[in-house]
Amino acid sequence: MEAMPSRNSPLIKFAAFVIVVAGMKAATVLVVPLLLAVFLSIICVPPLFWMQKKGIPSLVGILILMFGVIAIQMLLVTLVSSSIADFSRNIPFYQERLKTLTFESLQFFSRYGVELEIEKLTEIFDPGRILKLVANTLNGLGGVLTNTFFVFLTFIFILSEAAGFPNKLRAILNDENTDLKKYAEITAGVNRYLGIKSLTSLVTGIVIFIWLAIQGVDFPVMWGVFAFLLNYIPNIGSIIAAVPAVLLALIQLGPLAAGIASLGFLIVNILVGSVIEPKVMGQGTGLSVLVVFLSLAFWGWVLGPVGMLLSVPLTMGVKIALSGRESTKWLSVLLGSNKEASRLLRAKNK
Repeated sequence: MEAMPSRNSPLIKFAAFVIVVAGMKAATVLVVPLLLAVFLSIICVPPLFWMQKKGIPSLVGILILMFGVIAIQMLLVTLVSSSIADFSRNIPFYQERLKTLTFESLQFFSRYGVELEIEKLTEIFDPGRILKLVANTLNGLGGVLTNTFFVFLTFIFILSEAAGFPNKLRAILNDENTDLKKYAEITAGVNRYLGIKSLTSLVTGIVIFIWLAIQGVDFPVMWGVFAFLLNYIPNIGSIIAAVPAVLLALIQLGPLAAGIASLGFLIVNILVGSVIEPKVMGQGTGLSVLVVFLSLAFWGWVLGPVGMLLSVPLTMGVKIALSGRESTKWLSVLLGSNKEASRLLRAKNK
């Protein structure tokens, strides 16, 4: 009989990884609210500790943070809920308008000798399907904002345990100083990333709102809020946010307005996404561009839209955790940026 592989076998580790991922995917309904509560708590723990240092009781600090988060959530819901409802009601009108624009475009090309099969082109580029997809996406993101009871409940319990959590870790871990430092590093890294990303996303949302409002595009507040939310998705989030707004500008105001709206999204994404964020975020993520993109696809597949929003923080946490052990440190280096690898090489050569 062949010997069974040991617990340290790569095959056993890979099988365990597959089982864990399959379990997370099957339990998405529970995992997603829990992750949202955890990352919300990571953002709120520093203000909680700051209030404790100022002599404010923990319970009062938790209540302040809880009401602050609820106020922000209610503001977002108030801003977008009515707009989503109005947009969904106007879908039939937008569909007819888009079909008319599509037909006029085909006629324009046919005048110049470009013959296109209308039925096949309409089958591939179905305006109604595109608008329904946009409406479903908006309703899905709106649902994330409104269905937050379990998230807030878990968030409160996590904050109530936050003060004593380091002592629990010290009691569990063997090398309390080294291991606790790694856990603190994970929290600090994710916190820094979320702080920077929140600021750049807020700037993006405000600029998009002003740009579309000046043009007169319907629901500029809604498009600004979703530009803010989708900017948390690296690389493609800004594109996803731009498509429905530009499409609405085309339907409502015509091709010129759609071009101007596209220009606004392009300018914002170049300035914020390609100039400001890389300079500030270079020290904030420590992940390679390829890993950021692959993590987006992986966590989006496992956890859905929320997984895409949290893909970078989740991967950062995994990377820092892997760097804590010599046996997995090489995986952490592979996930890291080229600058980090060069820094490690310089440290070895000294």
